[in-house]
Amino acid sequence: MHIAFLDANTDRSAFAARHSSEVAKFQALLAPVTRDWRYTAFKLPDGEAPETLTPDAFDGVIVSGSPASVHDDAPWVAGLLAMLRDAVAAGLPVFGACFGHQAVARALGGRVGRNPRGWVLGPVESQLRHPAPWSEACSVTLNAAHNEQVLTPPPGARVLGGTDATPYGHLAIGSTVFTTQYHPEITPDFMAGLIEELGSHDPADVPSEVIGNARSAMSKEVDNARMARWIADFFTQAHSV
Repeated sequence: MHIAFLDANTDRSAFAARHSSEVAKFQALLAPVTRDWRYTAFKLPDGEAPETLTPDAFDGVIVSGSPASVHDDAPWVAGLLAMLRDAVAAGLPVFGACFGHQAVARALGGRVGRNPRGWVLGPVESQLRHPAPWSEACSVTLNAAHNEQVLTPPPGARVLGGTDATPYGHLAIGSTVFTTQYHPEITPDFMAGLIEELGSHDPADVPSEVIGNARSAMSKEVDNARMARWIADFFTQAHSV
């Protein structure tokens, strides 16, 4: 399986430099449940992009998270949305997490905006009540770090699950699109560090109450391994239908 990894991360801080790249995070997540997968990474904010996203060039696409907004007027954001429309139209399987989830939704006609309840940070338990063939009906706890989210899913999207605050937390379109508002690639150690990093900023950016609640939630175990299996099964089944 050859994956085009679209790295949308715009964080160039010292904190980000101390940690793994986005593609390395996903490689570590998926390594236990995949074999011989390879990834070609493109740092979109730095002007890198694949020449084409078609089944002839790649077997699938992963779109990372990012502090950026899908509403930013940076040329790479518009380019990403266009690439995603082309990839989906070509039948190339696409998975997106957080910013990637929002980018896929907006590219395909959904609506993205501020979460009416503000920041969501730390481990969050969501319910999958309408699972896809590659997932299951269950609760799943994953790390979150967002203040924007999908407000209206794109036409044809199936809502797999979510929470009261984030009702469109997991989406699918047919057998070739799977996205989540959450971060299966974020480990508990990284999440703990991110909470402290955000907590050192101006409280106007991330309120102190949000930081405190996130710290308290860190005792929850995350289901990254379960989500890794779902992602791997998603790409596998997309090539078998």
